[in-house]
Amino acid sequence: MVDDDHDPAPVTETLNRRRAVRRLARAETAYVCSLLAFGALAVFAYSTPYFTWDLRIERAIQGLANPALSFVMSAISLFGNYAVPYAIAAVACLAFWFFSLRSEAVGLGLAAIGSGVINRTMKTVIDRPRPVSSLVSVLDADRGGASFPSGHVAFYVSFFGFLFFVAYALLPRGSWARRIALFVTGFLVLSVGLSRVYLGAHWPSDTIGAYLWSAVWLAVVLDLYRRWKANATFHRKQEAEVPEPTDTVGRSSNDPQQKAN
Repeated sequence: MVDDDHDPAPVTETLNRRRAVRRLARAETAYVCSLLAFGALAVFAYSTPYFTWDLRIERAIQGLANPALSFVMSAISLFGNYAVPYAIAAVACLAFWFFSLRSEAVGLGLAAIGSGVINRTMKTVIDRPRPVSSLVSVLDADRGGASFPSGHVAFYVSFFGFLFFVAYALLPRGSWARRIALFVTGFLVLSVGLSRVYLGAHWPSDTIGAYLWSAVWLAVVLDLYRRWKANATFHRKQEAEVPEPTDTVGRSSNDPQQKAN
């Protein structure tokens, strides 16, 4: 005899768990593949100033050069030049903290600072030279340090990528603020690699390497952010419970003696 009152909740919970496990497995596979690809690219970049396809692609992109496009590409790279990334990261973190979005403030700070430290360390170890004017057009003024991986790309993926997900999660669905925030942050993340190549600041492989490792770093920070958000890690708990309402003689309204009277 079939039990019509069978509770479907356990079945639903099991299916949800299986989906979560599959999503986790796919994410882990993607992370591992990204890191393996980056590792292989880094090994070759350590011993090769540039690849043949680097030079071919960079010259093809620079073949599209015109004053208007040069202005746009320079503007895209602006947020990663000199001390600008430090300034905008500090302002954004302070703004989040001021509006009591403390998990967002800490997450954004970790994403930006961590990407800078990790990327600078890898640049020091790999020490790949920058493109030179004898091979390509060099239009970028901020070309300090080694070439692999691109610091601009790593910062944009970590900083603007984090802002993209915060805007997606917190801003009202369908609002113009959300649409604009998603478009601007997404555009900057996707276009900065092209900008660095167009300006002659990096080889294409420098930007690809930065996209590969910084995407994994962003995923790690976002996972931590979700945990902090769920546990209210950076929000102070109330030091005392709200007192119960009292009557005119100061006795709690839930006092059984009061109810008896």
